[in-house]
Amino acid sequence: MQFYEIVIIAVGLAMDAFAVSVCKGLSLGKIKAGHMAKAGLWFGGFQGLMPVIGFFLASLFVGFIDQWDHWIAFGLLFLIGGNMIREVFGKEEKQDGSMDVKTMLLLAIATSIDALAVGVSFAFLEVNIWIAALVIGVITFVVSAIGVKIGSLFGSKYQKGAQLFGGIILVLIGVKILLEGLGVF
Repeated sequence: MQFYEIVIIAVGLAMDAFAVSVCKGLSLGKIKAGHMAKAGLWFGGFQGLMPVIGFFLASLFVGFIDQWDHWIAFGLLFLIGGNMIREVFGKEEKQDGSMDVKTMLLLAIATSIDALAVGVSFAFLEVNIWIAALVIGVITFVVSAIGVKIGSLFGSKYQKGAQLFGGIILVLIGVKILLEGLGVF
């Protein structure tokens, strides 16, 4: 596999993390560099780690991952997005931006399930997994950090609408992953 092919794959894998990062930026409103770095580290770290795990465990789990990856990603994104939507219609409460460890861990896992499956496919190709993982992680870090900034530029005036939009986007990403996994697209 050529380097440019790994870059294209990395950009494709980073798109879910970008969409989630934009939603995070929308819900945060005013952001700091730490918010951008936190999103980048969570998403970039998991996007870089998952292909390595998939690569080394491919022989044991290839059938399971292919069969269930879309259901796992859908479930996690549906729960997180649904919770965001529910909060919009609930009682007014102070928003903390939802960048706590539990939320970020679930989002990082949900957006990197595809990267796990890519790692499995890398095991059957001539790919240096360490270079591929580094490229995927770095590109996702940058794209996620930029996504938080882009989201913040539009979110401070429209907090409730932004949170609703973010929840809907997460649910739709989950549905897209599920439909692709089921072969509808």
